[in-house]
Amino acid sequence: MKKYNFLAFDIGATSGRAVIGVFEVGKFNIKEIHRFPNAIMELHGKFYWNIYKIYESLKEALSICAKEGIVIDSIGIDTWGVDFGYIGKDGSLLGLPRAYRDPYTFGAPEAFFEKVPAEEVYGLTGTQFMNFNSLFQLYSAKKENFAPLEAAENILFIPDLLAYLLTGNKVCEYTEASTSQFLNPKTKQIEASLLEAAGVSSSLVRPLVMPGTKIGELTDALAAETGVGKVPVIAVASHDTASAVAAVPAENARFAYLSSGTWSLMGIETEEPIITEESYKNNFTNEGGIEGTTRFLKNITGMWLLEECRKEWEKLGRVYSYPEIVSMAKAADGFSALVNPDDPRFAAPASMTKAIAAYCHEHGAVAPATDAEFIRCIFRSLAVRYKNVLELLKGMASFEIDKLHVIGGGSKNDLLNQMTADEIGIPVVAGPSEATAIGNCLVQAKAAGLLEDRWAMRRIIAEAFPPQVFYPQK
Repeated sequence: MKKYNFLAFDIGATSGRAVIGVFEVGKFNIKEIHRFPNAIMELHGKFYWNIYKIYESLKEALSICAKEGIVIDSIGIDTWGVDFGYIGKDGSLLGLPRAYRDPYTFGAPEAFFEKVPAEEVYGLTGTQFMNFNSLFQLYSAKKENFAPLEAAENILFIPDLLAYLLTGNKVCEYTEASTSQFLNPKTKQIEASLLEAAGVSSSLVRPLVMPGTKIGELTDALAAETGVGKVPVIAVASHDTASAVAAVPAENARFAYLSSGTWSLMGIETEEPIITEESYKNNFTNEGGIEGTTRFLKNITGMWLLEECRKEWEKLGRVYSYPEIVSMAKAADGFSALVNPDDPRFAAPASMTKAIAAYCHEHGAVAPATDAEFIRCIFRSLAVRYKNVLELLKGMASFEIDKLHVIGGGSKNDLLNQMTADEIGIPVVAGPSEATAIGNCLVQAKAAGLLEDRWAMRRIIAEAFPPQVFYPQK
């Protein structure tokens, strides 16, 4: 069997990277070959993504492959959700894509709900309400007579836009579109009535394609410039969480997952969306997964609280490594105060430590007094919050959940994993930490005919990246 090299571009809001997934005789591994910065740029009061800079970084990674003699079998791109660029009738990109932090969507959901009630919007899409969802971005752009929208023939979500720059072909990938608030997860079609209510035509959105679809090949000019040749570009699960969930090394369907990082996403994989009064009340969302599945999940504030505390401590000259942080949390075992990590006061406080202390005082608890106690408070609070959300999932799932798979950077936090197992009373299976890039590569492998389905993908992952299991101890 030949050796296959799958190139994954995994791009986040602050950085991107190029990862090669090497697949050979049932074996799989990954290696990072290039990393590059990414950032939101502000211009005249609007916030944008410098898509051309990202494109140049992709070209640089392709050139590195050529210089190192890496023969690429295919390319896949995953990014964050909701944002998009405008394409004109002549195929030109009409300016830079607006970024989800742009304030033009503040108040947009409430204004839109005067046209279509919130319950109706959720009933059609099953998508949680966030002011920056694509539907509300289009609604806001229309209200401000944004010139690129006025001249656009199509919109392309960020991974689809990058694929367009690479190939010249325009598609709309299913998992990415599922973050938009205008995809119906039951029909897996664009809900034209919602776009019309926003004042735009549904023809803006290209026909949906599913993960594993070939978009095209690198343009002749790009193939020659980088030296890699006419490499196919595959529509993977291009929303980064969809790629991450594809890499959960589960043995069967009876699992929940926690994609753990600055923000955490906890959910289950289902064959059909779950759109009920309870899911609406608790703000759960239905997003697309591989093989037409639904990722039924809820956003949870993750390590954001700790990261903000660390910034404060660093300004005061107190810098802790991650092993030191874990040791400090263990040493503060006797501290028991809890906070709700999803309380709005923790979204963007001037001081996270003061916000945590104020929460404790308001709820009659002893506030943390030392850095170690703050860390212990945050870890235990996250574990308890994970338990609360898991209980909600158990009440809505059609199957028994007997394991929680933790993927992403948080899977390396052994202490929090053990705390979580102790709280939820079922095993926590940790890893892989590089789930997004792995899922991206293995969807490409499946598209190449090397893997039969997502369960074959997951068996390969479990063998290549053996997870660590944490059992409840108390």
